[in-house]
Amino acid sequence: MATTQHHTHSKSALTAAGGLIIFASVMLFVSGVLDILRGVMAIAEDDVFVTSPNYVFKFDLTSWGWIHLALGAIAVVVSLGLFSRATWARVVGVGIAALLIIANFLSIPYYPVWSLTLIALYGFVIWALCVSGLDADTE
Repeated sequence: MATTQHHTHSKSALTAAGGLIIFASVMLFVSGVLDILRGVMAIAEDDVFVTSPNYVFKFDLTSWGWIHLALGAIAVVVSLGLFSRATWARVVGVGIAALLIIANFLSIPYYPVWSLTLIALYGFVIWALCVSGLDADTE
C-alpha cells in the first residue's frame, strides 16, 4: 500500500519564506540599480576606476560598463517579477545573480571594494531564493 504524504507548513514557516522572497526582491532591485549606476560610470570612463595593466580578463572599461548596465537592468526587471512571487522570476533571479557575481569577480581590479560588496549582496539574493521552498507560496 502506498501512502501519500501531505506537506503542511506552519504559518510562521510560510511567513518566513515569504519574507525571504521579499528580502531577495529588495536586494536584487537595489543591487541591480547599483550595477546600472556602475555601468553608467564605466561607460562615461569616470576617474573612480582603477586600471590594472596585467590582468588576464582585461576588457575595455566601456565594455565592462555595458556588461554591468545590461545585467543590472535585467536584475531590476527580475526583481519586479519577484515582488509578484512569479516562479520564473525565482529561477531567473538565481541565474542573473550568479552571472552578476561572475561579472563582479572579473571586474575586481577596476573597482575592488565595490565588486566585493556586490558579490556579497548577490550571494545573499541566491541564498534567500534557494532557501525558501518552491511550494511555500502555494499554500
